[in-house]
Amino acid sequence: MRQADVYLYERLAGRLTEDENGYTFQYDPEYLKSASVRLSVNFPLQSEAFHDKVLFPFFDGLIPEGWLLEIALKNWKLNPRDRMGLLLACCRDCIGAASIREVT
Repeated sequence: MRQADVYLYERLAGRLTEDENGYTFQYDPEYLKSASVRLSVNFPLQSEAFHDKVLFPFFDGLIPEGWLLEIALKNWKLNPRDRMGLLLACCRDCIGAASIREVT
């Protein structure tokens, strides 16, 4: 099982988990108490977790493409099919409001 804290505008928004059943995203309870900005259209503000067998399109869209992905694959010796691994390695400091930080 791998987990990542998901930040929105440098504020902890929730946690993404990958396990043998797929992926789960759940908002942080503290974020829900005062937040008015959802992570994505597909993640309305709610306390119930979101589940899918494949990485959610929002998170998959954060992973670099093209020449930047090639550089990451070569330098970090990553598997291009390991979407969670790519997300953890490449998306700590994304362009935009969201960032991903591995839970160790």
